[in-house]
Amino acid sequence: MELLPRGPAEFGSARYWERFFRQRGRRPFEWYGAFPELCPVLRKYIRPRDKVLVVGCGNSELSEQMYDTGMCEDIVNIDISEAVIRQMQERSASKRPKMSYLLMDVLQMDFPDAHFQVVLDKGTLDAILTDDEEATLSKVDRMFAEVSRVLQVGGRYLCVSLAQAHVLKKAVEYFSQEGWVVRVHEVASSGDEQQFVLPVFVYVMTKFKKIPGSAQQILEICPEEQDKPMRMESAERLVEAVRDRQHYALLCSQLSKPPCGEQLSLDLCEKVSGRPRYTLHVVDSPSVKPSRDNRFAIFIIPQGRETEWLFGTEDGRRQLAASAGFGRLVTVALHREQRYEGMASIQAELSGKVMELAPPGLPARQQVPFLSVGGDIGVRTVRHCDSSPLSGEYVVEDVKGDDACYFRRLVFLSNRNVVQSEARLLAPAPPPGQKKRRKDKKKAGPAEPPTAIDKSYLCCEHHKAMVAGLCLLGSPDPVPGSPIAVLVVGLGGGSLPLFIHDYFSQAQVAVVEIDPCMLEVATCWFGFSQGERMQVHVADGLDYVAKLAAEAPAQYDAVMFDVDSKDLTVGMSCPPPAFVEKPFLQKVKTILKPEGVFVLNLVCRDARLKESVLTVLREVFPLLYARRIDGEVNEILFCQPSPEGRRDPAELGARARVLEGALQQPGRPWDSSYVLADMLQAVTII
Repeated sequence: MELLPRGPAEFGSARYWERFFRQRGRRPFEWYGAFPELCPVLRKYIRPRDKVLVVGCGNSELSEQMYDTGMCEDIVNIDISEAVIRQMQERSASKRPKMSYLLMDVLQMDFPDAHFQVVLDKGTLDAILTDDEEATLSKVDRMFAEVSRVLQVGGRYLCVSLAQAHVLKKAVEYFSQEGWVVRVHEVASSGDEQQFVLPVFVYVMTKFKKIPGSAQQILEICPEEQDKPMRMESAERLVEAVRDRQHYALLCSQLSKPPCGEQLSLDLCEKVSGRPRYTLHVVDSPSVKPSRDNRFAIFIIPQGRETEWLFGTEDGRRQLAASAGFGRLVTVALHREQRYEGMASIQAELSGKVMELAPPGLPARQQVPFLSVGGDIGVRTVRHCDSSPLSGEYVVEDVKGDDACYFRRLVFLSNRNVVQSEARLLAPAPPPGQKKRRKDKKKAGPAEPPTAIDKSYLCCEHHKAMVAGLCLLGSPDPVPGSPIAVLVVGLGGGSLPLFIHDYFSQAQVAVVEIDPCMLEVATCWFGFSQGERMQVHVADGLDYVAKLAAEAPAQYDAVMFDVDSKDLTVGMSCPPPAFVEKPFLQKVKTILKPEGVFVLNLVCRDARLKESVLTVLREVFPLLYARRIDGEVNEILFCQPSPEGRRDPAELGARARVLEGALQQPGRPWDSSYVLADMLQAVTII
């Protein structure tokens, strides 16, 4: 039996509804929820003495239940289907004498002006407004004009809807421009099997006399979990808030089904400002054998560590969930713009909401553990915030990592999940001659976080690989005291050029940075400084290299590109595409010495784009090595202008061990975890 329309346009057809109700018979058809779900909202706006008009009543039991529960008795129901009106008249004539059913079109009603206090619409607007065609919009305008005409001033138009964006936008714009107060309620679900996955909403439009020249609009939303309405500044923001609720309902619906392997995510925002406060990822581990105590847990990511591989990638979160031993783990990232009192307050704030993300079948009173690293929420201190015309908004922050070490990070807020630069901070040394204090029985206060930069430590694995690339230089044995000229394009916090300057005592380092703000950040916050062997040129790297190729060829032993792309729509975030075009790469080759090396930090998620970049590099540089960075997208490419310098990974490892030994001078700090040979023995020749 065909009960649903062939196309959306049939929803507005009287012929369709006549056929629909004849085929369906006397069984009630409830659009968008039944009376128990709608009742709490309807009671707020329908008084017992109100005269109520129900438009497009169908054979729903809503009017009958409103009558029988005493909510209201003076109810007039209209519909365009003769079959359903006759059916409903027979059903209610003797039982509900004050309620009537009339055959009438909502687009052209016979009632006098200002005849009703309430017009109730359950799905009729959705059935009429099926598209954005001019004829459809004209029909809706006629409907709204009729609703407005038959309502008294102070009357309410209550519209039950799924709130598709075009439907909500049309209703909000029409009535708010007429000077009406618009409020949108989300209807609480009953918890039973729902006919619709999307939540149901009730638009409450209250009629006021339009004041000439007044542009003030009152737009509000009442989410399911709160009674107090939230004021929205525009129709667009109201539509967006409803869309957020719909997305959340879809997510909860997906989570109520067996695990599909996909990691779902959402932001929980502040009610007043709308700013994100928590970012949640839901991770299912089908391999974990479920028991009563390991079905569900919440993991609070310490502040500032959300970009780490374990917390910031799908593979990392999957590993975290498996190692934690829970069938479903919700990871919670804390936002830098927010303040948090501690684990207890976060737990209290999240407890109600995260239970909506629990796996199906979890007992309602099941205690859910909140986990973290070391049992705390970490430390994040924002040191500096600013904005650059080239890089946009950015922040410099200190965060506490593993083993109580502190790190300083530079983050561009346009890509807030990526750390642009990072440096380890040194713990402050006691003043000379000061004796170590004896342990006091009294508990010591919190130690002051360090602020000095540890210049001996390279935080980024790709920087370690780039430095190791200097082993490819043509001398028989790589010696850090040999004179070398190095060009670094992309300054960031300056840790890469600073390390080369400090550990290669005869290196002349030139840095090209397009953004003068980044030079200021590196100098003020990351311990960077210029000198006789370190010069920064504020210029576009493309123009600077082109000028060198024309004026001073074969000048550099090493050229290093560590420059990010500002265009986030391209599948390559480092470098910008123009830096790997063939004509420009030929200029890079021109400024290299014959036995030099070009080192490129490539971050490319687009497999086709990456292969095209490698093809162009091979056309320009006869010798190409690649080093993948474990757990990251980064791949370091070592390109040489001559095939004669080819060395196998074992030989490169041996050269790296020689260089590493020479770099470890007495009295000079060295990071013992940095093994140059490990960086080069894993290269592949491509």
